[in-house]
Amino acid sequence: MKKLFGTDGVRGVANVYPMTTEMAMQIGRATAYIFKNDKRRHRIVIGKDTRLSGYMIENALVAGICSMGVDVLLVGPLPTPGIANITSSMRADAGVVISASHNPFQDNGIKIFSRDGFKLPDEMELRIEDLIFSNGIDSLRPTASGVGKAYRIDDAAGRYVVFLKSTFPKELDLSGVKIVLDCANGAAYKVAPAVFQELGAEVILLGAKPNGININDGCGSLHPEIISEAVRKHGADIGIALDGDADRVIFVDEFGAEVDGDHIMALCATDLLKKKKLRKNTLVATVMSNMGLDIAVKKAGGKVIRTAVGDRYVVEEMLRGGYNVGGEQSGHLIFLDYNTTGDGIQSALQVLAIMRKNEKKLSELARVMTALPQVLVNVRVPERRDIKTIPEAVKLIREVEKSLKDEGRVLIRYSGTEPLLRIMLEGPDNDRITVWANDIAELVSRKIGGV
Repeated sequence: MKKLFGTDGVRGVANVYPMTTEMAMQIGRATAYIFKNDKRRHRIVIGKDTRLSGYMIENALVAGICSMGVDVLLVGPLPTPGIANITSSMRADAGVVISASHNPFQDNGIKIFSRDGFKLPDEMELRIEDLIFSNGIDSLRPTASGVGKAYRIDDAAGRYVVFLKSTFPKELDLSGVKIVLDCANGAAYKVAPAVFQELGAEVILLGAKPNGININDGCGSLHPEIISEAVRKHGADIGIALDGDADRVIFVDEFGAEVDGDHIMALCATDLLKKKKLRKNTLVATVMSNMGLDIAVKKAGGKVIRTAVGDRYVVEEMLRGGYNVGGEQSGHLIFLDYNTTGDGIQSALQVLAIMRKNEKKLSELARVMTALPQVLVNVRVPERRDIKTIPEAVKLIREVEKSLKDEGRVLIRYSGTEPLLRIMLEGPDNDRITVWANDIAELVSRKIGGV
């Protein structure tokens, strides 16, 4: 069992265990150790989002990494996928991201990429934990010229902008396209508007004045109603909302209607199927994706395979099976032909390219998929108790599944980043599944002692 790492790195309230400077320095030391394998100088990239606590954690990581004789390349505020891209393009040995993604500003996190830009597998995260808790590297302390040095990479944002524009078809531009863009006061506040504007779009910019404490605060992908209102007000063609580290994206169409990750995967997958560019005619999604996605892709001649929740598990399955497109309903969309992790800006460019090539509005393209009614209820819990140990809950869930037959499903799982039990139901009747979801939530809350 992991002690530090969850589904997306280490995460928690900044300055409270495990997100303390002491632990950050230890993570830096252990990370440097596992990527240091010969006598040459090694380099690790560190980037962050716009949280106030990023400075504190960044300095602790730098100290830990340099204390092991590894150099640090500092890129400052940059989207998580941008740090993955810089890590691989600069041939660094690893990349570290300081971000809690969509969480509020008081939280922060640390996630690590290997030199090829992919998130670390469970085995390597467990190895880092073992090195920390066993004190296995406490005595390894290079001295004199053996310690590391930190360098600042001033043009990292520009490099990433150039990379993103290279993923957009060269024969197309965005002239005449009006975009409402919400950067969540996060890591993309500079690079995202630059990309769309340099491709010719008119950008109405929101959430681009970070002050250290306003990241994700009433803005970004968690609040699509903000861009929805702005799209209607300005008569825009599309609304694009990123989260704090810009690895995911939510859209609204020209009428202000939300278009989630499932619909985006459906329209991208069916477009690629027409071009015979969806590898093995397969899209990778998680167990949280709507059954309507399976129906839409199957109708177009493809299939959907599912993984556990977490974009890292989607990527692992894509690499294992040789697939090139996958993602999550929440807006983590992965196009392995271009990048190694979810990239909100690059995903938006894919959607805009399809709109331009087909000369169609997003509302029309999104109709490729019809979502089944889906209800998600979160229960805050003090402990992660196995639901199978609660007979009453098992009985109720089986009764609901029997009633749904093949027309819906029940999915119950714990969040990988928050103390929440997520209860998700799908079915043809929204009212019925809402009642069932609340019944299950009430029972579980009573038995576990919800807080």
